[in-house]
Amino acid sequence: MLDQSQASSSSSAAPHLMHHYPTYPQSTSNMGGQAVQQRMDPFNQIPPDLYGSTSSSSVAASIRPPQMQGQYRAMPPDMGASTSMQQQQPMDIYDNYGNASTSEMRRSSVRGDPRRKEIYSYNAPFTLFSHGWSAATDPSRKFRLAVSSFIEEYSNKIHIVQLDEDAGELVHRSSFDHPYPATKIMWIPDQKGTFPDLLATSGDYLRLWRIGTDNNARIESLLNTNRTAEYCAPLTSFDWNELDMNLIGTSSIDTTCTVWQLETGQALGTTRPTAAIDGTVRTQLIAHDKEVFDISFSRGSAQIFASVGADGSLRLFDLRRLEHSTIMYEDPQRQPLLRLAWNRNDHNYIATFGQDSKEVLILDLRLPCTPVARLRNHEATINGLSWAPHSGSHICTAGDDYQALIWDVHEMPKPISDPILAYRAQAEVNQIHWSSSFPDWISICSDNKLEILRV
Repeated sequence: MLDQSQASSSSSAAPHLMHHYPTYPQSTSNMGGQAVQQRMDPFNQIPPDLYGSTSSSSVAASIRPPQMQGQYRAMPPDMGASTSMQQQQPMDIYDNYGNASTSEMRRSSVRGDPRRKEIYSYNAPFTLFSHGWSAATDPSRKFRLAVSSFIEEYSNKIHIVQLDEDAGELVHRSSFDHPYPATKIMWIPDQKGTFPDLLATSGDYLRLWRIGTDNNARIESLLNTNRTAEYCAPLTSFDWNELDMNLIGTSSIDTTCTVWQLETGQALGTTRPTAAIDGTVRTQLIAHDKEVFDISFSRGSAQIFASVGADGSLRLFDLRRLEHSTIMYEDPQRQPLLRLAWNRNDHNYIATFGQDSKEVLILDLRLPCTPVARLRNHEATINGLSWAPHSGSHICTAGDDYQALIWDVHEMPKPISDPILAYRAQAEVNQIHWSSSFPDWISICSDNKLEILRV
C-alpha cells in the first residue's frame, strides 16, 4: 500500500497520422501451440484517432482566418451553438450574450482578483497531446500541469508547467525524457498532500514518476502488464482510483484491462520515507473482444470500473465479481468507442464518443443500452471530454472543429440543444480536462499550445 508518511520527504490520433515510427523489440507468445511474434510499436497498433489531430493542427491553423482565433463566448439561448467561422463574432468569456468586445486576453474585473486573466497559455517547442492537472493545492504546488510532446519518434518529452500569478503566465518548471508520446498523463489524485507527489504516464508501459520539491522527476516504477515477456502490448489509457489511490487500472490493445495494486516496497520496520514504490497485478482480465481504448473508475465505488473498446461496447466491471461483466451500451454499427468519462458527482452517468464521431453520448446506468442525451454541436471529430468536478450537470467537450464547449445537461432526458459556453482555439483541440482542485479552470491542448481557461 502507499505509505502516506512518504509525503514528508517530497512535495512533491487522427486518420491522417502517418505510421512511420520506429518499432519496439518483438516478443513471442504461444497461442494454440504456435509461437506468434508480436510487434510492440504502439503507433502501428494503437488507432491514430486516439491521438486526436496532432499531426495536422499546425497546417489547419495556418489556413484559418487569424481574426477568429482565441475566442471564448457565452452562448445565447436563441443563437444555438453554430461553430461556423463566418457566423462567430469576437466575444469575451463573460460578455453578456452578444455585446462586442475584444478577443484578446484581458484583465478581469468581473470577479475575483482584478489582476487575474481569463486565459493563460504555454507554447512548447513541439506539438502537444496528453496533459493533466496536479491535484495539489498547497502554495508551492498549486496550478501545476504536466504535458507530453507528440513527436513521431522514440524520444519525447514531458514538461511540467505552473501558473506564476505574479508574472501572470504559465512558466516552465522542469522537463524529462519519455519514450514515445504518452497516451495519457495523470497526477495522483491527492488534494490533501498526504501521499508522495507522483505522476503516471502510459504508452509502451505504465510508468510512475516521483516529483521532487524542485519539480524534477525521477522514474519510480515501470510496470509491465505482460507477465511472461519483457515487453507488453501498448497501453491506450489508464485511470487512477480517486477513492483508493493504491489502485491504477490500465487498458491495452491486447483486449485486456489490468488493475495494479501499488506497493511501497518498504521493508517492515524501516522508516525510509523515500522507499521505492512498485506495483503488483491485482487482476488482469480480457475485457473486450477487440482492443480496449479507455478505462475509468467509478467515483461512487472503488471497486467498479468501466471500459470502452474497438468492439463498440461500453462495459461495467466489479472487482468483487469479475466472473462476468455488464454491457451497458453497444454502438448499433459496432463503431469503436474511443473515450469515456464517469460523472464525478452523479455516478449513474457516463459519457463516451465513438471513432470519427461528432456527438457525445451520455448514458444512464439505470437505463442501459439507450443514451439519455446526445451532444451534437461539434462540426468535426470529437477528441476529448471531461465532467465538472463540482457539478453533476456540467461537462466539457473538444474536437477537431477548434472548439471547447461547456454543456449544462441538468434537463436530461430532454434534448440538449446548445452548449452554454464555447471557446475557439487556434487549431484542433486534442485533449480537454477540468481541474478537480480548481473547478473554475479547464485546460486544452492544441498544436503546440497548452491553455488554461477560466470558466
